[in-house]
Amino acid sequence: MKIILRQNVENLGEIGDTVVVKAGYARNFLIPRQLAYVATDGAMRALETEKKQYATKMEKAKQHAEVVAGQLADLQISIPMQVGEEGRLFGSVTSQMIAQELELRGFSVDRRAILIDEPIKTLGIFEVKVKLHSDVIAPLKVWVISQE
Repeated sequence: MKIILRQNVENLGEIGDTVVVKAGYARNFLIPRQLAYVATDGAMRALETEKKQYATKMEKAKQHAEVVAGQLADLQISIPMQVGEEGRLFGSVTSQMIAQELELRGFSVDRRAILIDEPIKTLGIFEVKVKLHSDVIAPLKVWVISQE
């Protein structure tokens, strides 16, 4: 079945792509979730208007993400943790902890958008990345301090 994608679908294509998929996949998954149209002339015209609206929406979202990224780049947060011998933590600092601390500072960031390269299990200063948009990644300094 020939369809036109309304949204980016992983491992299938991007907005506006015309792809051929199995009829069941299109009827039972893509079309009910409004991820695709059946490929017709009317659908092509409708998709063009959706593309323009989507591009405008994404540009606004990117501009907002860049503003927030500038604010996060200047921000440093502290996470108090229980410390054992030799400065080792009981557990590790998680993206959920960082998201909660950002929430207290007035930033609404999903925990899945916080990218921690390797587990934080010692005291010190660490830099984590916050993915605010597909094109915008902001650095964030995290101070892990003793809870005492």
